[in-house]
Amino acid sequence: MTVQPARPERGGPGTAAGMDVPPFKPSLVRAVFRDVTPLHVSRPAAWAAASVTRTVLTEIIDGARRAAAAEARKKLVPGDLLSAIDRNVEVEVGTKWYDHSPTFRGLTGVLYDAEGAVVPSRQRRGPRRPSAVAGAHRFEAGVRKLLRSRGARAVPAMVRDLDGIASMFLTDLARDAAMVVREGGVKRFGSVHLVTPGEPAPPPLLKDPLLALSTRRGDGRTIGRDDVLAATTIQLFGGSLRQRALTEAREATRNASAG
Repeated sequence: MTVQPARPERGGPGTAAGMDVPPFKPSLVRAVFRDVTPLHVSRPAAWAAASVTRTVLTEIIDGARRAAAAEARKKLVPGDLLSAIDRNVEVEVGTKWYDHSPTFRGLTGVLYDAEGAVVPSRQRRGPRRPSAVAGAHRFEAGVRKLLRSRGARAVPAMVRDLDGIASMFLTDLARDAAMVVREGGVKRFGSVHLVTPGEPAPPPLLKDPLLALSTRRGDGRTIGRDDVLAATTIQLFGGSLRQRALTEAREATRNASAG
């Protein structure tokens, strides 16, 4: 009997060699962008945003896995998330979620009213919940897929927190990408470098290739791939995570046609 060759899995540019399909689908990315901006989102931009979100969540999950392993546990718990963030400041993203999660209660400060009484966190949020909080459940399938890909399991509370962080991070990324389009680039461009004592200093700022993203080209109605990359430099300060996120996003979109 003739053996039929395996057909490649259908997908976007993320199916290229060495790069699997991001767990957060472009359709979900576009839905999040629609929540915060009326601008059109190009196909490469959607793939780039999905890739960046995956890179960030992967770093958080790997940090949590190391924390769990140190205690000889296989299933991740919210305490592992706190440990991952405490050990690596680069993964402190999606911070607006912290006010909504019991995991971070007490870590974001206490607010008092005029009479000196503590203001509950749900009252701080106002009468309407941000769409990123209301829609965090949309990320559950992608988060679970990402956990499986890293060989990790997590309790429901940990999955909830990863959902919320992913939703908040992508929402903030969308807002910053829209700002880049409106302002014609990153007007307040900056870079922070983490340097370990004894290691060589980073190259001078003027030689930083990320400065190429500070000036935008393109129409004012569409968020493109480079707008998402520029937004990534705003969300992730200088460090290995930002560089990896940018590199993987470019790899994920190298075969995508301009949207």
